[in-house]
Amino acid sequence: MGGLTPTQFAVVEALYHLGPLSQCQLAARVFKSSGNMTLVVDNLEKLGLVSRQPDANDRRVSFVGLTPLGKQTVSIIFPQHAAFVTELFSVLTQDEQRTLGEILRKLGKQEG
Repeated sequence: MGGLTPTQFAVVEALYHLGPLSQCQLAARVFKSSGNMTLVVDNLEKLGLVSRQPDANDRRVSFVGLTPLGKQTVSIIFPQHAAFVTELFSVLTQDEQRTLGEILRKLGKQEG
């Protein structure tokens, strides 16, 4: 996944599709603790892929967004990832794919 860990990829993919999110929102999105998310974001920031912006109303909150390099990186590696996932799930019938999608949506709603 472009030299990123699975968690790093999940974070940059979420930011690519959803825009800036707070670190708490990111942690919930990728099912990680807030402490772990701080480390992941620190490392992505060192790579120049994300930047933090403090919340104007709450100093305890910072929003994480992709940098131009981060957007460029995701635009290159996401199509490769999507092709891999498509091939992976091609062994499932249409009904199985539909059922899996329903299950994943239901699980996603549980995370908040």
